[in-house]
Amino acid sequence: MARAQKTRGDSESAAGLEDATPHYHGHRERLRARFREAGADAVADYELLELVLFRAIPQRDVKPLAKKLIETFGSFAEVIGAPETRLKEVKGLGDSAIIEIKVVQAAASRLARGQVKARAVLSSWSSVLDYCRTAMAFADKEQFRILFLDKRNQLIADEVQQTGTVDHTPVYPREVVKRALELSATAIILVHNHPSGDPTPSRADIQMTQSIVEVAKPLGISVHDHIIVGKDGHASLKGLRLI
Repeated sequence: MARAQKTRGDSESAAGLEDATPHYHGHRERLRARFREAGADAVADYELLELVLFRAIPQRDVKPLAKKLIETFGSFAEVIGAPETRLKEVKGLGDSAIIEIKVVQAAASRLARGQVKARAVLSSWSSVLDYCRTAMAFADKEQFRILFLDKRNQLIADEVQQTGTVDHTPVYPREVVKRALELSATAIILVHNHPSGDPTPSRADIQMTQSIVEVAKPLGISVHDHIIVGKDGHASLKGLRLI
């Protein structure tokens, strides 16, 4: 009888432990297994975001938070690219989770930049566009970036020259050309973002680009293009025949 009672007690204890196991543990393992076996295309945006959040938030179901982030910002890419100040406004998202998100953004940017640096820029234009969008498309302030190229059109340097407001960045043509001379660059690609999302060049964008072309040309520096990126796409001033 005592043995039977002990067995029953053990069963009840085991059942209690099973009931105490958080339900999201099984979900996490199933999601990891699906990602491992079927790849990234087998998971939705919010599920990929869950995988990022698992490490930073080990003791909580992160599915509602992941869905909230996608709802707030629009997509996985927009969550990853969102400014830290905006991310901090989301309830339940702490500093550790924000760091994990920003690590993913940094990794994506370095991967894209590595693909640009590995070959002549003009022979890998799609990689250039991918890199520019990864680096800048979802920023909340305008940034003016320059890709400096050598005579083989390989990347010498990639620098953010100015950071402005939500709709304006001050750019000084002579400073742009001065920096190109310092780096012994023979060509440059201008890049900036429109936080509004619409990459359509403004009149000021066109005039500024033409001013840089005028200053750079007599010094043997070519302006290959001015690319404007936004979350809705990109625009090439050269492609639009504006330079």
